Amino acid sequence: MSEGKIVVGVDIGTSKIVSVIAKVDDFVNVLGVSEVPSNGIRKGQIVDIEEAVASINSSLEAAERMAGYSASRIIASIGGSHIESQNSRGVVAVARPEGEITDSDLTRVIEAARAVSLPSSREIIHVLPRSYIVDGQEGIKDPIGMTGIRLEVDTHIISANSTSIRNMEKAFSQVGVDLDAVVFSGYASSMAVLSDTEKELGVVLVDMGAGTTDISIYVEGSVAYSSVIPIGARHITNDLAIGLRISLESAEKIKLFLSNPVKKKVGEDGVEDKVAERFSDEVDLSPLALAEELKKVSKKTLIDGIIRPRLNELFTMIGIEVKKSGFAGQTPSGLVITGGGARTVGVSESAKRMLAMPVRIAIASNIKGIIDEIGHPSFSAVIGLLKYGANVESSASAFGFGIPKFANFKFDSKTFSKIISFFKSFLP
Repeated sequence: MSEGKIVVGVDIGTSKIVSVIAKVDDFVNVLGVSEVPSNGIRKGQIVDIEEAVASINSSLEAAERMAGYSASRIIASIGGSHIESQNSRGVVAVARPEGEITDSDLTRVIEAARAVSLPSSREIIHVLPRSYIVDGQEGIKDPIGMTGIRLEVDTHIISANSTSIRNMEKAFSQVGVDLDAVVFSGYASSMAVLSDTEKELGVVLVDMGAGTTDISIYVEGSVAYSSVIPIGARHITNDLAIGLRISLESAEKIKLFLSNPVKKKVGEDGVEDKVAERFSDEVDLSPLALAEELKKVSKKTLIDGIIRPRLNELFTMIGIEVKKSGFAGQTPSGLVITGGGARTVGVSESAKRMLAMPVRIAIASNIKGIIDEIGHPSFSAVIGLLKYGANVESSASAFGFGIPKFANFKFDSKTFSKIISFFKSFLP
């Protein structure tokens, strides 16, 4: 990782766009952060370029003002149900028989694994090595310097819809910045919140966004399965709006009200006022001043009747994905939940009930600087983008960092980068 490198990450979400500027070394030192509602984005994909550009520009400019830094290159997240994954093996002969395995050999074997059959409408965004095999010896994490004749690699390949990538590139081009890489949001979140121990033992990472839920399964230290479920926290908002016959805005207020713990009132005698306790038989909604003038709702109606069934459905679908992956039973570290939906009331209980595995709610670790602004699970993906971006320049294919657009261009000068962008603007 480059010491003290300034990295700019932009997380493109269904409900919001988050931009963070940070100095990354062993820690992520946050210098500037901005969060704005996302327009022109649906289920993680750009559906209106003009509106998306305005939202991205607004978020990025606010972060730049806070950090006192002008962004020219960024790392962006990509999500949506178009994301797919598969595992692939590559095999090559070591260039110097009986000699040491070099970076060049690793590059060639990764490229061999990359040569999978994909429709023309899809594009590889990540080729992530899981383990190497040297002359039949399995389980090797880093074969550099070893002696061998035959080199193999097992990789995890993540691909995306080409149109989605092109639209994202076009949007950032109109904003006036270069897109260094697009990163699957679920993979980015895993980089921010999972410990090495969890990855090694086996763990299921669930990033609950507004429109979709990302899944990344780690086995023996590496990503083994990735997928996206087209259900997110916004579906709970919709259910509340329908069930209570209120607007989406009021439903969102109620969901956030239930999800954020409130301290109990303390009387003059220093004793807690238990009448103000959040989860009594009735939920007091009067502090929200809802337009519909809804004051109280029974807990059974609100949580047991509306929220819990949707959570149960979501975790049932996650369980199906885990079984489909072929790695069920290989994740003793359990389920790690992050993303904006991670604090939904009852989420941990529902996950434990439906999946019968340990569950924890996670926020990004190793952060300094403006911590108060980002100490929430909804910022996990953007922090992961920063950690990913810190490795982009030094990352050869051996480390599995897929740079879809600029893999063959390594410019140290911003001027040369702008020249390339200028000429590219004339292409159809």
